[in-house]
Amino acid sequence: MQCFTAGVVQLDTGAVKQDNLSRIEALIAQAARQGALLISLPETMNIIAPGQGAESSEPIPGPTTDFLSAVAKRYGLWIHGGSMWERSLNGKPFNTTALIGPDGKVLSTYRKLHLFDVQLGDGPGIRESNQTAAGNEIVTVPTPIGHFGLSICYDLRFPELYRLMALAGAQILFVPANFTSTTGKAHWEVLLRARAIENSCYIIAAAQCGDKPGYRAYANSMIVDPWGEVLAQLPQGEGVITAEIDLAKAARARAQIPALQNRRADVYALTARNGGARS
Repeated sequence: MQCFTAGVVQLDTGAVKQDNLSRIEALIAQAARQGALLISLPETMNIIAPGQGAESSEPIPGPTTDFLSAVAKRYGLWIHGGSMWERSLNGKPFNTTALIGPDGKVLSTYRKLHLFDVQLGDGPGIRESNQTAAGNEIVTVPTPIGHFGLSICYDLRFPELYRLMALAGAQILFVPANFTSTTGKAHWEVLLRARAIENSCYIIAAAQCGDKPGYRAYANSMIVDPWGEVLAQLPQGEGVITAEIDLAKAARARAQIPALQNRRADVYALTARNGGARS
């Protein structure tokens, strides 16, 4: 399928999982009424609460992915599930996204690769790795409506991940996120547009909005085309945006600026472990 409508759900996820899921279904239904065939959700879409993590984690398949599967079947949609805390055997959960087909099947999962660990001078540090386990696979998913590349939030700052997904065939790159207002104002849009332009790919970036424990989410969910044009954006508040995805536009962008072909692999190497991305 060369052309279809994609929808992005922007959420103010809170501490009560069932309330969050009820609002998600209502917004997915709204996007479906607007003609969306593919819908993307934000990072940690099912719960955000103090002490979240292992206590809020679920297996996949599990209650939240079962809910998304039922919704996908009800409306005949592809659902990119943003991310949720996935239970693991070592106690620290993964930050995991799930892709679900219109038949309700979980087609693929991706566990966030890059964790935000920082120490600035003598002050307190931030170590996401203390509470979250890192994934170890790059994931792309070929589907009848396009070849998808999966990422989550902080991954956006690592352009090599997106280049490898594009080299593996990805045409549409997902970036569900929960950026803070501070970093979002400075970096969110410019990084999203750069990843789209560098790889001649669509970017679908569903974001959190509202006040969270200790910070304010930046919001500004976006759909960006392969030329770097912002096709749709939601500055604040819960809601839905939609835009047309035209895969021929991605092909034209790659023909006009053949950056993927003009790489100097004889001078520098960029390879994924085991020879490529998992599909």
